[in-house]
Amino acid sequence: QVQVVESGGGLVQPGGSLRLSCTVSGSRNSINTMGWYRQAAGQQRELVAGITSDGITNYGDSVKGRFAVSRDNAQNTVTLQMNSLKPEDTAVYYCKAVEKVVVNVEGAYRYRERWGQGTQVTVSS
Repeated sequence: QVQVVESGGGLVQPGGSLRLSCTVSGSRNSINTMGWYRQAAGQQRELVAGITSDGITNYGDSVKGRFAVSRDNAQNTVTLQMNSLKPEDTAVYYCKAVEKVVVNVEGAYRYRERWGQGTQVTVSS
């Protein structure tokens, strides 16, 4: 059974830092993209940061220059370092992993998304 487990959320003051981690376990497939999304109360879920297996990253506009995403392919782990946190960063943060699933002997494949349960990040004084 595939599990996606996040850790590292909590309460931090404005200007502070937090580090989120996410580990995917139980998958027999290669993990393509991993990333972080967030959803604030009453808002839609939005991309925070993503990273491919080759290390190519992309970020949401609101976090560029403050957040950094990294991954360990061998451990199927992705980490989000969040600096200079603002109250508007308050949200539930979700980890997403995209598996590459081979469907036949010819090598055809499809992608399957796996999501974690989310971890709360609150930025408040």
